Amino acid sequence: MAGNEIVVLGRLADPYGIRGWLRLYPFGDDPLAWAEMPVWWISREGEPWRECRLKGLKAHGDGVVVLLEGIEDRTAAEAAKGLLVGAPREALPTTDEDEFYWADLIGLEVVNAADERLGKVAGLIETGANAVLRVVGEDGTERLLPFVSAVVLAVEKEAGLIRVEWGSDW
Repeated sequence: MAGNEIVVLGRLADPYGIRGWLRLYPFGDDPLAWAEMPVWWISREGEPWRECRLKGLKAHGDGVVVLLEGIEDRTAAEAAKGLLVGAPREALPTTDEDEFYWADLIGLEVVNAADERLGKVAGLIETGANAVLRVVGEDGTERLLPFVSAVVLAVEKEAGLIRVEWGSDW
């Protein structure tokens, strides 16, 4: 399956226990709802996606742990650390008007209230408090903009724009 058909949902992090469980670092809200997807797609960055069946998913402390088919012990879990987790777009629920999958934001042009082009969204960073847009200008200038309502005024996916309250000299 081509990479652009998959929406990246998160990343597998540290092993949890000795039976193959891994901590899941989600890139969105409500990762427990992913239990409804019996097949997940996993990949290392830049490599082809492959199917993987879900065997277990549960909340643990302030996070989530997951057990995937083929990962039977801690050694296999350590080898799986860093794998990206994704799903085909058609398997995902539709978003509300003010919700977005990260994949939908990457590549959008960022324009401030003065109509100055700041660059394009090259990626997002999850900080715990909120997501941060990584915006790269044509001149290579990189800006990190909090993805919060005080900064992001509008996301116009059809127009390919994100309007922000952010100065070009900040």
